[in-house]
Amino acid sequence: MKFVAITACPTGIAHTYMAAESLEQTAKANGDTIVVETQGSAGSDPLSAEDIASADAVIFAADLAVQGRERFAGKPIVEAPVKAAINDAAGLFERAKAAAREPVAAGAPATPELTSKVGANDKTGTRIRQWLMTGVSYLIPFVAAGGLLIALSFALGGYKIVDAPKVTEHFDAGSVAGWAALMFQIGSAAFDFLVPVLAGFIAFAMADRPAIAPGFVGGAIAVTVGAGFLGGLVAGLLAGGVVLALKRIQVPKAMRGIMPVVVYPLLGSIVVGVLMYVVVGKPIAAATSGLTNWLNSLSGVSALLLGALLGLMMAFDMGGPVNKAAYAFAVGGLTTGATASLQIMAAVMAAGMVPPLALALASTVRKKLFTEAERENGRAAWLLGASFITEGAIPFAAADPFRVIPSIMLGSAVTGSLSMAFGATLRAPHGGIFVLPLIGSPLLFVLALVAGTAVAAGSVILLKQARFRASERSAAVSGQPVSA
Repeated sequence: MKFVAITACPTGIAHTYMAAESLEQTAKANGDTIVVETQGSAGSDPLSAEDIASADAVIFAADLAVQGRERFAGKPIVEAPVKAAINDAAGLFERAKAAAREPVAAGAPATPELTSKVGANDKTGTRIRQWLMTGVSYLIPFVAAGGLLIALSFALGGYKIVDAPKVTEHFDAGSVAGWAALMFQIGSAAFDFLVPVLAGFIAFAMADRPAIAPGFVGGAIAVTVGAGFLGGLVAGLLAGGVVLALKRIQVPKAMRGIMPVVVYPLLGSIVVGVLMYVVVGKPIAAATSGLTNWLNSLSGVSALLLGALLGLMMAFDMGGPVNKAAYAFAVGGLTTGATASLQIMAAVMAAGMVPPLALALASTVRKKLFTEAERENGRAAWLLGASFITEGAIPFAAADPFRVIPSIMLGSAVTGSLSMAFGATLRAPHGGIFVLPLIGSPLLFVLALVAGTAVAAGSVILLKQARFRASERSAAVSGQPVSA
């Protein structure tokens, strides 16, 4: 049979492409054909009209809205989270084949495109998580661009570059310091958008385009009153909720055309602006200030425990909501500029690099404990881990979760604690080993990373070795060959 598919994850970095590869490999093994459109950060060629027309069924493995959904009108469609395509692609194909056997009404309209993957029957917690993940997914490009530019400026001009005059007043194109100042000020301009973008697209996920303006306004006010990252979260939720409430008000038919363009953005901005300025802004600013002071006061055991906790979160679901919560916490701290926040960012990145690196090491050192497919994944995991793409560990965890996940959580916790203990700092929110020159105490950062990787790899090997020996004993009794 012939299928077409679309894969998409909130960040558009790893799950999107891993899901596509899993679907393609499973289709090949089944003797089927599939063409996949990856709606991720690197993009792909859109599905052709001919491929869609000839497909027996459509698979949507996506945690976000599928772009161009109307193209598939009249086709049997199977929908699932992106991880389902990674962990159980065979099950998705069975569902797609079953759907293909069911008649579809000719000319049946496609389901209206949604702004987030929130189902009508989803629980409140699931809805809030998806709204927040949508905001984070739009935030990441600003974080990456701004953070790396600022880190580059420090590498070129040192930390005193923050005191350089504005480049609009003085720019020396012939000096390294002049370019460093320019990079810093461009990166700072990108960082100024972080909270408004977060708030705007949380609101967008909740109530579509009419909520973007109130969300951005609320996020900008959060910055103005000092409410920071937490204020942006609250402003986005407020803006989305206000616009959703306005949409429920029945209006005359003649006015419906101007409601989403004029009335909802106007009234939403007024309500959210008043709430942020007068009601919730100052309390959240006080909470943000308290959090910053607490982070700066962390030392000794408290810092070690925080590093361990963040490490556990980074490894627990390898790019899922818990991982993203730890990452968002670290990125939010970057906006404060506190030294402890820079240490947290370093600990989070180091801990997030451990799972793929550990499994790459384990599958290299003890090959017989891993399948051929896992050894192949291990070779790719070296680069994924070095690039701070924690999702590189997912194929291993999916195949053997009870041995892999506890092991990588232990290793990441060790790395997070050591990084905090060593006082390594990081101003770039991403980049992995490739931003090593921009890391404070880089040798100690690498030591923490190596230690955690060794602990996780050793734990995986020990647990798998115990299973392998048990299989040997069982095979000796039954006379069957041993399988790793």
